[in-house]
Amino acid sequence: MNDDRPPKLPERVAQIQEMMDTIIANVVLVGQIPAPTFSEQERVDFFLERLASFQVDECTTDGFNNAIGVIQGTNRNRAPIFLVARMDSPFGHEVDHHFTIRKETITGAGLLDNALGVGILLSMPEILRRLALRLESDLVLAGAIQSIGKGNLRGIRHLLQTWPTPIRGAVCMESGELGRLNYYADGMIRGEIVCRVDPLQERPHRFLPNAILVINEVINQILALRLPLKPRAKIILGTIHGGLKHGQIAHEARLGFEIHSDADELVKNIFTDLEDIVAGLRHEYEVGLTIETVSNLRAARLKYTHPLVKRSVALMQGLGLEPFSEPCESELSIFLARGIPAVTLGITHGDNYQQVDATMRITPMFTGIAQIIGTLLAIDEGACDG
Repeated sequence: MNDDRPPKLPERVAQIQEMMDTIIANVVLVGQIPAPTFSEQERVDFFLERLASFQVDECTTDGFNNAIGVIQGTNRNRAPIFLVARMDSPFGHEVDHHFTIRKETITGAGLLDNALGVGILLSMPEILRRLALRLESDLVLAGAIQSIGKGNLRGIRHLLQTWPTPIRGAVCMESGELGRLNYYADGMIRGEIVCRVDPLQERPHRFLPNAILVINEVINQILALRLPLKPRAKIILGTIHGGLKHGQIAHEARLGFEIHSDADELVKNIFTDLEDIVAGLRHEYEVGLTIETVSNLRAARLKYTHPLVKRSVALMQGLGLEPFSEPCESELSIFLARGIPAVTLGITHGDNYQQVDATMRITPMFTGIAQIIGTLLAIDEGACDG
């Protein structure tokens, strides 16, 4: 218990900082390998090869090709603890993945989404060795594939569904922001509305519809929906694409959206409203207008009074951090939906998230790693056993 109390934490940060070269090397080496969703194999192979060189007790993949390393604990009767980072990135091979390292920052595509998390996962065996720490539980280092977008968290879903033993608790790592503490997830449906106009279709007495304008009318009708204040709900219109060139009527356009609420039934009802909007405009404009689900999640949460949450808050405050919380639609939601206590933590501060010039700050990273280790120790000491 004494190891993760505040007086010990600054010393841990300093010890971790002594490993800066190793940690940065792992972040850069793994991050410079493109890993778009459904094409993570090269990054997985490198991760496992590098992890094996750090002499973990087990190093393998599951049937879905998630990367798995195991650091054995001292008590084989204890259920394992999971430390998780997603392997996939929003950037493909066409994007330059060269990282630029400066005195206080690192910059590069995918660095904050989530190359830093994977690099820390890869560094964890050496970090624990340097700190002379060994858990009672086995520590499972899980690099989950097919997480973002149309991946729909398939990697972590498969891993937990097929894992042969109970799981004691989990920490999910995201690159930022430092101070982030997620312990609940909204219900969510992510979808896409697509308009396709057939230029050869006969339209007596009518002009050819513009797919962009049809999608614009979809947006207008979505914005006119009245959403309740309780249960809280929101519709996020996140992406829009359409057309080929300036002087030609667009024959195809797409709108990406997400519906969020802490009530699953409300998410379904709002999606039904969107289906009605699409059906009505399809008939009115005589176009191919469709709506499809890309991914979905069920609402799940830990209470703020849960020992894991309270210990995480105390750890962060002991490191001089002010915790902030919001819903998290990541691997966390899959753990919580299966009744496994878990939190998501941010590692450092950064700028230009989801951009090719994403930039992370190096020094705060060591504090972020210390909080992750403290949280793992809290789970090992029973914070999830009640």
